[in-house]
Amino acid sequence: MARQLRIEYEGAIYHLMNRGDRREPIVKGDKDRHLFLETLEEACEKTDWQIHAYCLMRNHFHLLVETPRANLVEGMRWFMGTYTARFNRRHRYVGHLFSGRYKSLIVDGSNSGYLRLAGDYVHLNPARAKLLKREQALRDFRWSSYPTYLEEPAKRPKWLRVDRVLGEHGIGKDSAAGRREFERRMEARRWEDDPQTWKSLQRGWYLGDNEFRQELLELVHQRAGEYHAGVEIGESMEQKAERLIAQELRKRSWKEADLQNRPKGDPVKIQLAQLLRKQTTMTMKWIAKRLCIGTVGHLSNRMYVLSKRNNK
Repeated sequence: MARQLRIEYEGAIYHLMNRGDRREPIVKGDKDRHLFLETLEEACEKTDWQIHAYCLMRNHFHLLVETPRANLVEGMRWFMGTYTARFNRRHRYVGHLFSGRYKSLIVDGSNSGYLRLAGDYVHLNPARAKLLKREQALRDFRWSSYPTYLEEPAKRPKWLRVDRVLGEHGIGKDSAAGRREFERRMEARRWEDDPQTWKSLQRGWYLGDNEFRQELLELVHQRAGEYHAGVEIGESMEQKAERLIAQELRKRSWKEADLQNRPKGDPVKIQLAQLLRKQTTMTMKWIAKRLCIGTVGHLSNRMYVLSKRNNK
C-alpha cells in the first residue's frame, strides 16, 4: 500500500499533527514543553522554516509550517527524531515516542482565507479540548503561539511569523490596536465554534479550493509519479551544507585541499563543524568525513572542548 503523499515545493505551507504512541504523553511537564520548543527552534534554524502557529498538547502537537525551501520531510525527520531522543534520554526511556508518521495537510496560502482557517484551528485547540474554564481567556493556555501573537514583536521568537495570519483576519498592522482586535475576534470565534467548520482540516490531504487541488495534482504528476511518496525540489540539506562550507573557505582564503592537509583538530575545522551542526541536519559522520576530521568520537570530543572554552 502506498504511503501518505508528501508534496514538497518552495514556499509550501503545511498543517502538521502527530500523537504520542498509543496516545501516551509526548510531554510530562513544563521542562519537556520547553525542550519541545527549543528543539523546534533548532529545526527552524537548520531548515529556514517559518512557523505561523503551533499548539503543544499533552499527547499531541499541531504545527502550521511554511517551508521556504522544499524540505518538509528532511526537517521533520530531524525534529521528531531529535525530540524523541532528548525526551527518552531525559526520562530514561527507549523506543518510539510518536505514533508512526505525522499527518500533513498542505494549505493554500494565497490570501484566500485557508491559512486563517488553519491558524484558528490550531489556536482554538485548547478550547475545543475543554482545557480552559468558561471564565478563562484563550490566552491563558501558555503552550500555543496564540499568547505570543498578542505580545510585542520584540518578545516573539524570530521563527514565529504572525503577519500572514493577521493579514487574513483583515488586520493589516501588527500594532497594539491590531493585536487587541485579533484577540477580540478569536474570543468571539471560540464561542461560535462549529465542528463542521473543521472537517476539511481533519480529513483529506489539502486545504484549499478546487483550483488549488488541481495545481497540486499537476505537481504530483510532473514530479512524483503514480506511487511516489515524496517530492524533493529545491536546495537539499546537503547542498546547503556544501554552500556553507564554500562560504567559510572563501572567508578564510582556504582551498578545498586545506581541509585534507590541515590537522584533524584544527580549530577552524571544528568551528565549521559546529556551524554545520547548528544550521543543517547533516550527521556527525558526514561532517567528520567531509571536513577530514577523523572519527565521530574525535569530532565530538573536539567540539565539546571548544564549546567549554567558548563558555568560559
